[in-house]
Order: sequence, then C-alpha cells, then structure tokens
Amino acid sequence: MLFFDWVANIKGTISYEQNFFKNIQPLLLPPQILTMPQYPNRQFLDFEQPIKTLYEEREKLKHSAEKSKIDHTDGIQKIEEAIVAKRKEITEHLTPWQRVQLSRHPDRPYTLKYIEKIFTNFVELHGDRNVKDDKAMVGGFAQLDGETVMVIGQQKGINTKMRQLRNFGMANPEGYRKALRLMRLAEKFNKPVITFVDTPGAYPGLEAEERGQGEAIARNIYEMMRLKVPVIIVIIGEGASGGAFGIGVGDRVLMMENTWYTVISPESCSSILWRTWEKKEIAAEQLRLTANDMKGFGLVDEIVSEPLGGAHWDYDNASERLKACLKKNLEEVKKMGANERVDYRINKYGNMGFWEELETGATANS
Repeated sequence: MLFFDWVANIKGTISYEQNFFKNIQPLLLPPQILTMPQYPNRQFLDFEQPIKTLYEEREKLKHSAEKSKIDHTDGIQKIEEAIVAKRKEITEHLTPWQRVQLSRHPDRPYTLKYIEKIFTNFVELHGDRNVKDDKAMVGGFAQLDGETVMVIGQQKGINTKMRQLRNFGMANPEGYRKALRLMRLAEKFNKPVITFVDTPGAYPGLEAEERGQGEAIARNIYEMMRLKVPVIIVIIGEGASGGAFGIGVGDRVLMMENTWYTVISPESCSSILWRTWEKKEIAAEQLRLTANDMKGFGLVDEIVSEPLGGAHWDYDNASERLKACLKKNLEEVKKMGANERVDYRINKYGNMGFWEELETGATANS
C-alpha cells in the first residue's frame, strides 16, 4: 500500500478549518447552520421573498400552536406544501442574473462542505513549498467510495471571519502553485484529480501580480493538459475568468445547475460597456453564462441538477446528485489510456469555440 493511501485511511483526521472553528467558535454561527441553513437564520434573496413570507406564516402558526395548545398540524402542512410549490415555481423561471445570485448565495455549500458530504478520510495538504499556504485554495487526498483521489478547490468561507481568512475564494499565485503541486503528487501515485471551481476570479492585488499571477495560471493550464491521470472539473458556484480556468482544465467538466462560467462577471462587464453596474442584468443575459448556455456551446460536458430552489436548500441531496455524476464520469474517463486522455484533452480544448465568416463585397480596383 502506498504511503499516501495509508495516510488517507487514518481515522479522525481534523482539517485546518475544523481547528480554526474550535479557536473562534464564539464568532461563528450556531453549529446547525454549518450543516443545513434553517429559518430564521437562513438568508433569502430578493426573488425568494415569497418563500420567506410563507416561512414567517409557518413560524407564527407554530408559535400559536405551542402557546394555545391548539393543533395546527393541517395548517402547517398546507403552508409547507405551498413552500415547496413556490420553490418549484421560482426555480422554473430563473433569469440568468438570478442564477448568478444563487451561485453566490451565502448559504450555498462550498468546496469543504462537498468534500465532507461526498468523500471520506480527507487529509488536507498545505503550502506551495515556495511562499506560503494560500487558504483560498484547499486540497488533499480523500476517498470516493473507497477509491483514493486528489480533491482540490477554491473555498470562500462561511462567515465574515472565514471569508477574510479565505480571501473570498480569490487565490494568489501560491494558491495555484499549491494546486499544481498536488496535481503532480496525484500523478506520481496515479490517483485521479477532482477540482471544485468557485471563485469570483484570481486575486488582482499588486502583490499577486508581483509574484506572477498570470504565469501561475498559465502554467496550471499547460500542465493540466498534460496530466496522465483522469481529471474531473466541477463548477459548484462562480466560475470567473482565469481564476476559474487555473484549475478548470480536465477530461470532463461538470456544471451545477445554478452556477455561471464566463470570462468576466456581469458587474464588471456592465461597468466596462455602460460605465455603470446598473446594467448587470442585461450583461448577464448577453454573456450567455448559465449552465444551459455553456452546455450548448460545448464548453461543459454535463449539467448536475440541484434541489428545488438551489443547492443551499438541501446539502445532502445536492451532494448525492453530484457524487453520482462524479462516479459515472470518473469510471468513463478511467477506461481511456494515459496518452489517450492527454490527446483527447488537447483536442477537446483546441476545438472549443466557433466563428462565422461574413460575405464581403467586392474590393475596389486599385
């Protein structure tokens, strides 16, 4: 048994984030909020307000039943059915901008939550062996139903303190170099690589540019094309620009239903084209950034459906759907030979995109 297989089987491994939780527990939300957002602590977006109203009615009815000792079971059940119906109605008529908002929902599961729900025996690895350990990029060996894999992803943080620690999911060059180090480690031990993409972009600060942000992302793209092991990419939230693509090259690219993937955020696009953020809804429409758009363009291979209203409504259900999709695609990719996978990957990304040639009029005689 390889050393890292043995390490992955150690029981009771505590990740960095778990240790951090213990140290700042008074600053965190109640423990139940970390597993499944629940009213009244859960947060609602603007277009989710009808659901919030129903929740408030249910809570009032529950409080009335407890106070008066009157059985309101039937009334509560009808309200809960109305909540499910409203969630379904909203889900079926989401605009591109609303999907962008869902991808950023503060209650939405992030990389570490999916790792907790889908994998076992996760052993987090740290550092790029050059500058420092970038907390916006997490990764390590884990087991997917007994099979050892390398899991890498961007982590945003679940509250203000953790978001500051994780730099809001925006990795520095050392984060991408850490990811590449882990990918090479996985290749050394012939283990598949699974990455979770969820970032508003790579960190654009001066210090990041000084340490070679562009080169680090470009290096990752180049090296991921040449990895001999299976590589599965999952877009679980925001997929913005090179920050996403820096860990986004693989044999299969999966995209959660309420996520987006494009070269620029709608707000930034709006500010460039119209000199204001107020046109962000139009920009989201024109960018064609939703999962259905990306599937139609051939930029992603499969869309992973989410629970009604989004993944933040049911972590377990969302994780089960993603896990089934991961296992299916991983089995398909494993059937290919190492060199065959590399050639397939190069051809796949080389053939992306399309253009149209317009008929031009006759050129003037000289």
